[in-house]
Amino acid sequence: MNFRQIPRNRLWPWSMALIFLLLLQGSILGNVIIDSNNTDRSMQALLVTTEPRLDGEVTKDPFWQNISPTTDFTQTRPYPGRPASEKTEVRIAYDRKNLYVSFVCFDRFPEKLVVSDARRDASLDNTDAVLMILDTYKDGQNGFVFGTNPIGVEYDAQVDNEGEGNFNLNRQQGGVIGGFNLNWDASWEVETLVGADHWSAEFVIPLRTIRYRSGENQEWGVNFRRNIRRTNEISYWSPIPVNFDLNRLSLAGTMTGLNLSNPGNLKVVPYGLTRFVRDYESEDKKIKSDFEVGGDIKYSITPSLTLDLTANTDFAQVEVDEEQVNLDRFNLFFPEKRPFFLENAGVFGVGSPGEVDLFFSRRIGIDAQGGVVPIIGGARLSGKVNKTNLGFMSMFTNETVGEDEHQNYSVARVNHEFGKRSAIGGLLVNRVGLGDDQDNFNRTFALDGKIGIGQKARVFGFAGLTATPGIDENEHAFKVQGEYDWNGWEMHVAYTEVGSGFNPEVGFLLRDAFRKPEFRVLYHWRFDGKWGFLELRPHVSYRSYWNFQGFQETKFLHIDNHWEWTNGLEIHTGINLTTEGVITPFEIFDGITVPAGTYDHKEAQLVFSTNQSKTLAISTRHILGGFFGGRRYANSATLYFRLGDRFNSEFSFRRNDIDLDEGRFNTNVLGFRLSYAFSPKMFIQSFVQYNSVVDSWSANVRFSLLKQANSGLFVVYNEAYGHDRILHRSLTLKYSYLLDIIR
Repeated sequence: MNFRQIPRNRLWPWSMALIFLLLLQGSILGNVIIDSNNTDRSMQALLVTTEPRLDGEVTKDPFWQNISPTTDFTQTRPYPGRPASEKTEVRIAYDRKNLYVSFVCFDRFPEKLVVSDARRDASLDNTDAVLMILDTYKDGQNGFVFGTNPIGVEYDAQVDNEGEGNFNLNRQQGGVIGGFNLNWDASWEVETLVGADHWSAEFVIPLRTIRYRSGENQEWGVNFRRNIRRTNEISYWSPIPVNFDLNRLSLAGTMTGLNLSNPGNLKVVPYGLTRFVRDYESEDKKIKSDFEVGGDIKYSITPSLTLDLTANTDFAQVEVDEEQVNLDRFNLFFPEKRPFFLENAGVFGVGSPGEVDLFFSRRIGIDAQGGVVPIIGGARLSGKVNKTNLGFMSMFTNETVGEDEHQNYSVARVNHEFGKRSAIGGLLVNRVGLGDDQDNFNRTFALDGKIGIGQKARVFGFAGLTATPGIDENEHAFKVQGEYDWNGWEMHVAYTEVGSGFNPEVGFLLRDAFRKPEFRVLYHWRFDGKWGFLELRPHVSYRSYWNFQGFQETKFLHIDNHWEWTNGLEIHTGINLTTEGVITPFEIFDGITVPAGTYDHKEAQLVFSTNQSKTLAISTRHILGGFFGGRRYANSATLYFRLGDRFNSEFSFRRNDIDLDEGRFNTNVLGFRLSYAFSPKMFIQSFVQYNSVVDSWSANVRFSLLKQANSGLFVVYNEAYGHDRILHRSLTLKYSYLLDIIR
């Protein structure tokens, strides 16, 4: 078969013409966007010798009334640049042990406050809420987020790289390269109160729970956000342009007046676990039980450098993976969900998320079939020394089926920040078997960097090599990318290359051996509520994968517009021009094989979603078009239903109807998520799934009674059912307790 070579003068000229038209549109309509430049906001934290009364009451507490408030919030949505529609007051104080923060959110209609979820770390996007971000090193890149809603939910997260992962247009998004880590859980307190014309919140954040530099006259970056959900309003203290959010730390204000010492931090979190398992597929179908103990230790060597130790690491309370159906010949990506590996994950991230992850922690403690590999223990050292981010992790696992020796996984990372939004770093990843086989190892080496060009543009990339016994050529991978994000525009262009010998065994590759150019241009066209419109987002994106013989394996050109209304309704209308080049025939479904060849197709795409802060909401996605020489109609829908702030449910359905010359088939994946919160720290959650391809049902039910920082009592039930019989059942009871040794 003669495979088609790279076509010349076919795609890029008219793709560039589309970009030019979008640029022309921006120059004509650019006055619609308000350029919210940083106003260099500044506030002072007050050193105190007394503590506030933690009850949510701010307006009548003398402690707070003796502190001058910070006000003057500016809208980003729905009317960028306008003053916030309701007044917000923020006050900050501190002593040797704690940081104290209060919010008073004035509201003419407090009876209309929207609270959609009462669970810890529940999303605050669809609720009235306040959030703050603390850039404790004032590096404009990394920070800690704390937030709450009117019923006092605890919400915290880590931000790396201003909340941005590397640009990636794959349909499968993921990875832990920079970005936002909701799984970071600190030990802190918050209380709220709803009054006649306002609601208020008080935060007590122990200084030992965050990282910072000690010393006199320290400055932190800081910003505050308030949501008024009934009008879909988002406002910030330090103004944020429409392209960005609270994580844009380079646009944060400054908090002064901080004289900080090392408070000390030593936490021990032991756990005990008992598990009952019945495997109906085995010869012995009796119930088996076991008992395990283990735990973690966290010690702050300095206020900015933390050592974590773990023994007999367990993740029983973590939600199971979502079912996926592979209708292609490439790897599926399942994101990391385990808290130990997600904490400070951005420190170790190098590569392109969900496509070329040079370090992917799911390779540790999880085998290729998704089974659990016992983790004996390990250590992690992470933090910051001056402007240098440091990370080191070493983990030991037991032997597995097919691997008759223990394994050690180690990763070392250094990243030095200089200037604004610029850095250079290196990465080493090493897997080695601890037996007699001297060739049982794999190593990855990488350099990466980024250069910020003011607030508006950035260039970044990485270069990596692997070392694997038996592979001695084309062991390289690299990516270079440029982006421009400002005043409503988002423009990205990138090139990625992965050699045929590149083999990061403790990483993730979506596909092997490719060259990939890509770009995206998107414009935020703000309407400020005219005709009920909030925003239009016309955009075009392109990506193409070529092998090293000049054969195009995939092309995806996407032309779309997102229509967003002020009431929360959103519709996406797009078309996709696709190419799939199949070199080796592959079985796409049982008994149906896609022949080698090149398949050019067109697709129509429609996405529809309603306001998810409402009691009932829906989101759907529909794709109709050609598919490997035939036709595909892909439909997915998710229904959201809640009762007050206690009960939340989510019902999802994904179906593919595929008609090929080689045969017809369909796939179905169902998912049901139900949760009920008795309080922000006590809730029950269930996740039931069905996958028609393997004809299996599974259920994961989790009860949590939290004490502090994701410790407490967990009861987890799992069941698998397939082929008209029960396959597996297990019940796990786990209790962990946080011992705060140094206070």
